Amino acid sequence: MPVFLLLLAAAVFAYFLWRARTSSLTRECRWRQHRKEGQWVCSFCGAQTDGAESPKQCLKGSTGG
Repeated sequence: MPVFLLLLAAAVFAYFLWRARTSSLTRECRWRQHRKEGQWVCSFCGAQTDGAESPKQCLKGSTGG
């Protein structure tokens, strides 16, 4: 049982490490999809980007994609 808990803790740590490295989004990033225009707009900073999937990178200070 202790070995299982250690493996579980290591898996959780690895997951959070993976999440931190694959995304640069901050707590303020609030992406909303505008389907008619075919773009994503951040409701916090107003950055815009095109695409079918939600952005994985913070575009704060950027005006378009």
